[in-house]
Amino acid sequence: MTREEQLLTCLAEECAEVIQRISKQLRFGADEQQEGHALNNIQRTTEELFDLTAVATICEREGLLLGVMPNEAAIQRKLAKIEKFFAISRAQGTLSEALSPSLKEQEEGN
Repeated sequence: MTREEQLLTCLAEECAEVIQRISKQLRFGADEQQEGHALNNIQRTTEELFDLTAVATICEREGLLLGVMPNEAAIQRKLAKIEKFFAISRAQGTLSEALSPSLKEQEEGN
């Protein structure tokens, strides 16, 4: 394998690890802490996102990706798309407006 193939394989593996952690957080909750682990699910998901971002940045530095960190305009474009699909889901009756327990706690704390 070339260096490029190795780095892109690492990137794919990090994507899979983020997916796995998100699935665990959805299944067991943000605050659940797996036996033998010091961090809860939200912390572990965040750590995996840090790893993904780090590998993506390394790939960018090596010329394998372009502009991996989004700017505010890109974030706003993505948010608009997400809100569009939320509206469709709401119209279909598949989007609950209730906050997740951890978001509710954050809102009440502020």
